[in-house]
Amino acid sequence: MNLLIQNKLLIYLIPFIIGIITSFSLPPYNLFYINFITFPLIFFYLTYDKKKTKWTYFKIGWMFGFGYFIFSLYWITISLTYEDTFKPFIPFALILIPLFLGLFYGFITFFSYFFRFKKNFNSILIFSILFSLVEYFRSFIFGGFPWNLILYSFTNYIEFIQILQFTGTYALNLLIITLFLIPATFFFNYRRKKKLFIFVFITLICFGNFFYGKTTIEKNKKVKATFLDYNIKIVSPKISINRFFQNEEPEDTILDLIEISKPNKLENTIFIFPEGVLSNIYLQDIKNYKYIFSNHFSDKHKLILGLNSDENQKIFNSLVVLDNELNIISKYNKNKLVPFGEFLPYENLLSKFGLKKITQGYRSFSSDNKRKIINLNDISFLPLICYEIIYSGKLINNKKYFDFILNISEDGWFGDSAGPHQHFSHSIFRSIEEGKNLIRSTNNGISAFINSKGQIIKKIESTDKGVFSINSFKKGKKTIFNSYGNKIFFYFIIFYISLIFFLKKRENKP
Repeated sequence: MNLLIQNKLLIYLIPFIIGIITSFSLPPYNLFYINFITFPLIFFYLTYDKKKTKWTYFKIGWMFGFGYFIFSLYWITISLTYEDTFKPFIPFALILIPLFLGLFYGFITFFSYFFRFKKNFNSILIFSILFSLVEYFRSFIFGGFPWNLILYSFTNYIEFIQILQFTGTYALNLLIITLFLIPATFFFNYRRKKKLFIFVFITLICFGNFFYGKTTIEKNKKVKATFLDYNIKIVSPKISINRFFQNEEPEDTILDLIEISKPNKLENTIFIFPEGVLSNIYLQDIKNYKYIFSNHFSDKHKLILGLNSDENQKIFNSLVVLDNELNIISKYNKNKLVPFGEFLPYENLLSKFGLKKITQGYRSFSSDNKRKIINLNDISFLPLICYEIIYSGKLINNKKYFDFILNISEDGWFGDSAGPHQHFSHSIFRSIEEGKNLIRSTNNGISAFINSKGQIIKKIESTDKGVFSINSFKKGKKTIFNSYGNKIFFYFIIFYISLIFFLKKRENKP
């Protein structure tokens, strides 16, 4: 009996460990080659012992997902350490969030049961479809959380992901999952020539893709730069999150921002400050500090920063453009809010138990539904606040032209963990997908200037504070993905299904 219990435990312990190992393929580790071992392992785990029930299949995927997410999302709990109200919830958040997200991987293996995988290439294609479809739906249902898709293990290998401009994230995620499963074919009952053909064919595709990516990056070096007659200064102040809970006077923070940005009244400059650096005041109150700004900034300056704004009894997380007199030139209210971070779901009920959003203040933010281009001087910005950057194909509904994706963020809620690195990785993917230069200004996170090919031109690490300037950039070209969006993912799904039927037909030939 004890042996039976141990075996049952082992059934779920093994995929849990495989999930943990797989998590190290993600940023900041980026050990992508781990997946060439872990994905074939989980695939064979499903093909081994056909007597397993569909619920056993489900629990295998669930435990794989639980291991994967508990080790890659542990940093979420750091945001609960800043107020005593939330500290008792840390163990629950550490366990329950990965358990919930693991359910999605449970659905992958649950549906796999009905296909009764065999050791053939069709089974690899079917598993890839199931995995990528569930990852896609995870990115949108219940508000969506497209974090730590398997594809992000290639964050540091931008030559390999240049085809994002054609495929987008979800279609490339499908292809990458298939790639990671290829080593499984060596254990299929195929003839040696067939195995060799698959290996050579996939190797040639990988080298071809790498060569294409490298050539694309090299060609971009020859593109003529557009020079600006002004500077864009990106500021990364590294103001401690704790200061926001100590009711420190805004003057001190403003003076810190001025000191680090070093404004020169004679230079035309656009200053970009992060999200929430002045969280103690609202946009409506900032003119109270005009005397500080007017002493240090001139009419040659424009200021972009994140501020909370109060409009018609609604609070918004806003990105605003101000002149040196603190007049509003443009304003964008955040569309996509972070559950629990910026608003409390079922607030009327949960607030009765003393719960509130994690960020400062008790009232939840409201979301807006408009995102318009900000035109400033002779360039244009598409504004994104914080984790709005993580939504592939969802940046803007109309396809109006813009020069830069502008992302301001506050990553201090997650300390010096994997979180800021994972958040930053999305910026690289969005820049390639959209073919746009990207500016990122964060407080306690990674600030950077990324070109349209995903190359990091300038960068300030999450552990540092600093400022850098941009006075030229190379305009990117409109991409296929920018035109068609996530429809491309479903085109690839149709191609996979057609290939499955084609291979099945060949197998059935006498």
